[in-house]
Order: sequence, then structure tokens, then C-alpha cells
Amino acid sequence: MTVGLLDLLSQDCGRGSQVGCGPNVDRHRHYRGENLLEDYFIPNSMYSNVDFRGRYRMQPYLFNKVMHDVCNYNAYFVQKCEVAGVLGLLLKQKLTAVIRMLAYGSSADQVDKMARMGKSTTLESLVRFCDAIETLYTRDYFCKPTPWDL
Repeated sequence: MTVGLLDLLSQDCGRGSQVGCGPNVDRHRHYRGENLLEDYFIPNSMYSNVDFRGRYRMQPYLFNKVMHDVCNYNAYFVQKCEVAGVLGLLLKQKLTAVIRMLAYGSSADQVDKMARMGKSTTLESLVRFCDAIETLYTRDYFCKPTPWDL
């Protein structure tokens, strides 16, 4: 039994943040986060508000409002230090990935190239984002279908 457990622990399970497993893929996400901020989210950014609207299908002020509300609702979206001591993803990276998936119907693999996030992180962000939006905005913005809608 002990030999079986040692064999199991020595196998590459694909979870690099757990003891005994292979390393995570370095996606250089820190640099992509900096590029994202320079492209869209700082004063005098590379792209204009018109470009932002074209890419995210919403105005920057709406993105910032949603970002603020979601961040206050769920601490998952707040940037924090990971177990390995590495600074985690930026809030804007997670939300950018989620909104691009929703706006364009992109897959998690397609978003990886843009946001430098793993598939599991992207999908978890998507689920948590949708839960937050449903909880925060259902009463104010989602109305029941009318008989005509049905």
C-alpha cells in the first residue's frame, strides 16, 4: 500500500501547485497583465474608448462599474499572492478573459493566448463572474419574460 501511494505521489498529476506534482506552465502572465493595463486601462492608453467598446462590447465606465461590483461581491477576483509566493492574476485579466468569452463566444483555450490564463482558471472565473452578475443585478436589470416573449 505504501509503495502504491508513493507511486501515485510521484506521478505528474498536472497540478504544479501541489507537493509532489510537476511544475506549472510559466505563461508570463505578469507581463500580459502589464500590457493589458497599458493597452486599455491607464490614462493615455494605447487604444481609445472606441477601440475598447469594439473589443469588449461595452464602454469603459460600465466595465469599471461591473469590475468594482464583482470585486466587492467575490474576493476571488482580488489579486493576491499564491501558495508559491507568486503574485496572482490581475482582476482586469480575469474579467477581460470572461467578458471576451461572453462577448465573442470564445473558448477557454482561445482566451489563454490573450489573457495568459489556464483553462481551469478561466472557467472558474467565468462561473464566479456569472454567479456574481446574477446575484448583483437580477432584481434591477433582469425582468421576467412577458407572454409575448414566451
